[in-house]
Amino acid sequence: MNIHELFKMMTNQGASDLFLTANSVPRARINGRIQELTTEVLTREMMASVADTLLATPERKASYAENQDIDFIHEEPDKSRFRLNVFMQRETPAVVARHVHQQFKTFEELSLPAELLRQLCDRATGIVLVCGPAGSGKSTTIASMLEYINIKYDKHIVTIEDPIEFLFQNKKCIVNQRELGIDVPNYPSALKHVTQQSPDIIFIGNTRDVETMHAAMHATELGCFVLTTFHTINATQTITRIVNFFPPYLHDEVRAQLSLILKGIFSIRLVPRFDKPGRVPAYESMVVTPTISRLIREGNLKEIQNFIDEGEMFGMQSFKKSLVGLVKRGIVLEEDARKFADSKDDFDLELKGVKRFEK
Repeated sequence: MNIHELFKMMTNQGASDLFLTANSVPRARINGRIQELTTEVLTREMMASVADTLLATPERKASYAENQDIDFIHEEPDKSRFRLNVFMQRETPAVVARHVHQQFKTFEELSLPAELLRQLCDRATGIVLVCGPAGSGKSTTIASMLEYINIKYDKHIVTIEDPIEFLFQNKKCIVNQRELGIDVPNYPSALKHVTQQSPDIIFIGNTRDVETMHAAMHATELGCFVLTTFHTINATQTITRIVNFFPPYLHDEVRAQLSLILKGIFSIRLVPRFDKPGRVPAYESMVVTPTISRLIREGNLKEIQNFIDEGEMFGMQSFKKSLVGLVKRGIVLEEDARKFADSKDDFDLELKGVKRFEK
């Protein structure tokens, strides 16, 4: 058994992630659940050999030796691509590999709300956030949005990623993709000069600090359309996270700025299917209407959830309604849906058709 055989086994079984650690058998995440891939236990020596094979270049080995943690894209001879994280645990290398599918799918093929996402992609300026925990489908959702723009519009797209996952071909758009550590040292450095590159759309792989968020907000004020991802679970948590990036004396100013430039937040979770093998997205969508804009500006973030719950005519939907819809259509089991709900009580009330009103 070698790493190439494991990658092949992983892809043949439709796994999204591969987990390799010493003194354990190889495991893979298949349809959201971690399962044993083989019965052969990986020794410390085997893991050291796997890490050495994957790190490959002197630059990667030097970075790993310094940080003991590295992210990069690995491509197999059959052109399969994997996003790898090699890290140390108990003084031994461990590996997590994410299979990066290169075939772009439409919103309909991904069971995503096509009309809403087209509406968000058709924006000329502002910022749209795609949110969710790791492995929730954020990258796939963003890729489908960028490919939709690539096919429909004559524009310049600049992506800043860590690392580059989906590879885009120029269609109606020109797409320039920059990778941290290879094409540019970090997000703030890339964003410092990106507006000089005449972009229409900027995709920031992950916004995780105040410098990146500030630069993204500045880019929208210069007329760019910005797409980025957050590791947050819903719209209100995302807005709170953005505001808290900044010192307290700037919170009012940041909320006022967000109320003008934020166009929408799309949060996603992948739930195991009951009707057939696989997972299906449950989602929350928030479209920034004049009312939502006012609530952001005034800092009344708790009230936003009520407007998401009742905002179907604007393309909004709450997680509880999305989950209940999947249950009622026989796609997801009730007990599985309940596990993914923000509030199990609210989910149960929605399932019974009872509305909860909050002041």
